[in-house]
Amino acid sequence: MKIKFTKMQALGNDYLYVDCFKQRLAGVNLSRLAEEICDRHFGVGADGLILVSPGRTHRFRMIFYNPDGTEAEMCGNGIRCFARFVYDTGLSRARKQSIETKAGIIRTEIVEAADDDFLIRADIGKPILDRKKIPVKGRGRFCIGERLKLKRGSVKITSISLGNPHTVILVKEFNPRWREIGRMVENHSAFPRRTNVEFAKVLSPNRIGLKIWERGAGETLASGTGASAATVAGVLAQKLNRRVTALFDRGKLLIEWSEKDDHLYMTGPATSVFSGIYDYRAR
Repeated sequence: MKIKFTKMQALGNDYLYVDCFKQRLAGVNLSRLAEEICDRHFGVGADGLILVSPGRTHRFRMIFYNPDGTEAEMCGNGIRCFARFVYDTGLSRARKQSIETKAGIIRTEIVEAADDDFLIRADIGKPILDRKKIPVKGRGRFCIGERLKLKRGSVKITSISLGNPHTVILVKEFNPRWREIGRMVENHSAFPRRTNVEFAKVLSPNRIGLKIWERGAGETLASGTGASAATVAGVLAQKLNRRVTALFDRGKLLIEWSEKDDHLYMTGPATSVFSGIYDYRAR
């Protein structure tokens, strides 16, 4: 089966988009497809597979699979690239979109579109702090500044849901073992659905540096929802203001946690890389 795709990236987070308005994937094992096409040695290579599908109540629905084949609720960098994809391909020429996801309706707006430079803003809703809704095991209603025991030592965590679970570790410096720690936290028994992990270094009340360990993907260059979760954790710890520039190795995001409506707003780039055809062979 020949599957047409477009590779896009935001701050180095790369995703493969398939237009399901024009291509039918009936009978395709989407979990296995994601594992194979996202493989960086034997496939195209990406941090996830995103299907651009008709929505149930809105025109568009984003279906997102991690490289390990698991389906995830939402993706911040992925939703911005999604907004650009539907604009570039002519599926819609509207600059504002309401996109269905497993985390709810996400609203996006193209705020800049000059040549190949696209800047897109996304309203990703209110952060969820209730422990049971994240979910994370433990006592008390919230998991804020809580100590989590690991096989080697412990870390101080704040857990948040943005439709998908996040666990933020505020650090003074990045531990050389952060990847190992990220893997342990992601798969810790405290998290029934596993968790994304963010290591956040507060540089000033308005700036943070980030390292990302993504659930189902491992180390990634960036995360939009991760930057948003880190901002919330920093505000709760009284270390950050509500408007923050999140710095990654290959760029930055502007995150705002609005006092007016309690929503998180994320503004950053979305870039098209290339298109191609993947030869998928059902087993």
